[in-house]
Amino acid sequence: MHTNFNPLSRGAAWLTAVSAVLSLAGSAAADAPRTATFQVRHELSVSVPEGANSVKVWFAYPQDDPAQTVSDVKIDCPFAHEVTTDPSGNKILFVEAKDPSVKEFVIVEEFTLQRREVRSGVDPSKTRPINDGDRAKMAAYLAPNVNVPIDDEMRKLSAEIVGGETNPVLAARKIYDWVLVNIDYWVKDPENKKASPVGSAEYCLTTKTGNCTDFHSLWTSLARASGIPTRMVYGSFLKAELAGQDKDQSYHCWPEFWAPEIGWVPHDVAVADIFVGDFTLDDVNGEKVRLTTADGYTAPDPAKVDYYFGNLDERRVTWSRGRDLTLAPPQAGGPVNALAKAYVEVDGKPADEKTIWNRKLTYSQN
Repeated sequence: MHTNFNPLSRGAAWLTAVSAVLSLAGSAAADAPRTATFQVRHELSVSVPEGANSVKVWFAYPQDDPAQTVSDVKIDCPFAHEVTTDPSGNKILFVEAKDPSVKEFVIVEEFTLQRREVRSGVDPSKTRPINDGDRAKMAAYLAPNVNVPIDDEMRKLSAEIVGGETNPVLAARKIYDWVLVNIDYWVKDPENKKASPVGSAEYCLTTKTGNCTDFHSLWTSLARASGIPTRMVYGSFLKAELAGQDKDQSYHCWPEFWAPEIGWVPHDVAVADIFVGDFTLDDVNGEKVRLTTADGYTAPDPAKVDYYFGNLDERRVTWSRGRDLTLAPPQAGGPVNALAKAYVEVDGKPADEKTIWNRKLTYSQN
């Protein structure tokens, strides 16, 4: 793991400007939080290999979440199915096809989603340092994951970034700003930068690039290394540019960190990195950059860089929380890295996305 870094490598002037906006409680505008309502279609196509005796599917399902209300759920599936709850509290649509005689089957979830903008305020004066009792209570959110390591080098780097700050909101913001200065979202330069296939903190730190899961894995490693409880949320943007189109919305993720007396605070440093605007928008990166955000990108926006620390736009759906998951019922394979779309096993063995299954998420806005 490479830990050499230059906190001013992408411009002291920009970092000073962003840090100056750190009257965090005033980050969000004073008007009422925005809301949006969507009609969502979530579809999974599964190809059945020749001779398969059992195909088990764990399909991501819209969660009970303070920021969203799900109603009018309709499930179309050719096999018996049930909505289960895994040990992490995630609702999952579970389907098992025993001795399937078909070559392919499709599962469809349709629902109405009302989503609310999150305005946390992130006021550092309303919290206190995290104590031993907090750490014991939140131990699950301070532990490493397979792709979110907490080793001596990560602890050293985290300590350098945080600099002894004990207020969890201010410490979290220092890590947020460090990531903005030192890591580039791969879509800015897709010909030369790539994402990892698994969402890896180590990959992100080593290559100084990645996608949302790489960014947020690194942020989570650094935060947990500083004793800040953190969990990952997997969902999707309902992208303005794709409204009403027969084109998959893909997935997105963001972290939530816990601060005493405040609770869980979301942020999205990956999307904030786009709005830093330290790149040229062109024909090579244009579409990818736009579709990395909820409602597009045209120019740098320091207000959005600040906004995404503690606040979230309303164009999202939440599918799951956590990594290294044990599903319900338990899968035969090892821990599932994350449930952003689906997990499928054929005769007890994990099945590849694209080869065996494909997910498509489309929507219209009311």
